[in-house]
Formats: sequence, C-alpha cells, structure tokens
Amino acid sequence: MWRIFYSIKAALRFRGYAPQPVTICSAHKWLGQFEPKDRRLAGGILDNVVYFSEDKTKRTLVKLNEQLMRRLADDGFPAKKIIYVSFDQTASSSHMMLGMLRDNAALLQRGCNLCDSKNTRELKDLTERLEDSAIVYIDDFIGSGRQFCESRDFTMQYIFANVTEYMLAPSVCEEGMKVLEERGIEVVTDSVHMRSDRALLETSTFMKSEQRARAIEVCQKINPKMALGVDGMATMVVFYRNSPNQLPALLRGNKNLKPFRGLFPRTTDLPFTKIVQTPKKKKTG
Repeated sequence: MWRIFYSIKAALRFRGYAPQPVTICSAHKWLGQFEPKDRRLAGGILDNVVYFSEDKTKRTLVKLNEQLMRRLADDGFPAKKIIYVSFDQTASSSHMMLGMLRDNAALLQRGCNLCDSKNTRELKDLTERLEDSAIVYIDDFIGSGRQFCESRDFTMQYIFANVTEYMLAPSVCEEGMKVLEERGIEVVTDSVHMRSDRALLETSTFMKSEQRARAIEVCQKINPKMALGVDGMATMVVFYRNSPNQLPALLRGNKNLKPFRGLFPRTTDLPFTKIVQTPKKKKTG
C-alpha cells in the first residue's frame, strides 16, 4: 500500500527530472530496492525534498533578477553597468542558468553585459571600461560554496576596478551563504537551505531520532564513502536538470560495487545497471 502511495506521489511531484524521469514505475522500482520495513521511511523522506522544476527555476530566476535590477538602478547601476558572469565548465549549471535568464529576462536587449569567469581578459577590460560596475554571478544552487569561491578568487586576481559582487541563485545552503558573504558577495536567493531543513541531520525535527538513525544506516550501506553526500551536507534540494552532489545516497543511488538506482541520480551516475529488488521471503507452513 505505502509503496504504491509514494510511487504515485513521487511521479506527480517530481515530473520533469531530466537525468532519469520519475514515473510511477521508476519510483515503485526505487522503493522495491529497500527492505520492506524501510519503504515507508524512504517514501516519507521524499516529503522533505524541495524540487525546482524547469518552470519554477525559470520563474524564480526572473523574479530574483527583476528585484535585483530595480535595486541596482536605485543605487546608480543601470543595465549597462551590470555584468552577468557564469563560472565553472561549459554546460555547467551556471552556464545553463545564465542562458535561461538571458533568454527569459531579455538581458542583451536591455543592455546588460554577459561574460564567463574564465575569460579574465574580457572581464578585466569590461570592468575597467565601466569603472564602477555590478558583477552578478549566476547559478541554480550553492552548496558549500567552495567550488564557486575557487573560480571567483582566481578571476578576481585580474580585476582592479571598483566592483560590487552578487550571487543570484534560486537556492543557497547556509554554509555557502556564509563563505560568500565573508568575501563581500551579497547573496540574492529565494530560499536559504538551512541545516535544520535537512531530514538526515540532527539539527532537523523532520523525523524521529531513531528513524533518522535508520535512514543514515541505509545510506551508509548504499554508499559508505558518500552516505550523506559531499561533506556530509545531506541537502534535500533537487533541480530538474540535475541533483546536487550533496544529496544523500538513498536518493542519489550508487552505481559502484553494489549498484543501487537512486530516484534522483546525477547525469554522471548514469547509466545504472538493472535494479535488483529485495527478494520476497517465502511463506512457511
């Protein structure tokens, strides 16, 4: 009963997840990998997941950007003095989000500037020509903030003009927000993902302690090295185009050693091998 209930609920809530479609069938198979006593627990954890569909991501980006542009205009930064910057590798979430915002907020038509952080010469020349400018970094999700800060710190070695920095992202973890603010970067977000919001951390009241302990035990069996995701952050935010690598193993899965197909595998996790479901116990007597 619970397996069917959570399968239907998952298929309705997480429509559009690109790496692996979430359907009633795929959710039913995902739950089937858990021991029968753990299926209700696994299904219940889905209620803690914050899902950003493509439409929600687009609407959130545009809304946040409009709010920021109005503020910047009031502070003396018209569109021509705003530089939107993507970072990390081509086809990363940052590049994808900047492309989405560019097309849906008419950034180029409004006179905004777009640049990639790796193009340090162009960014240096642009900031020097504008003299005073606002740099707006774009992404969908900021976890620890470490990866972004490495890219940003390298780029800022070449910037000598007076700039004000912002990070625009639909969701940001409190850990990442802290390290960005330490660098003087203002975070513009729709949702700060607090540690108390994550079901598998002790700071959360989402589930009872014994349930949490069992869920963590299950995660450790699935992936001993990454049970609660990178840095043990156990984030519960999922975007339509990919899941963060801080996601707990019972949601992400593991294709190594003993394969376990997650409901939200990252694109780098695919393809998985065939799901091996928990065998049913034979009735005796």
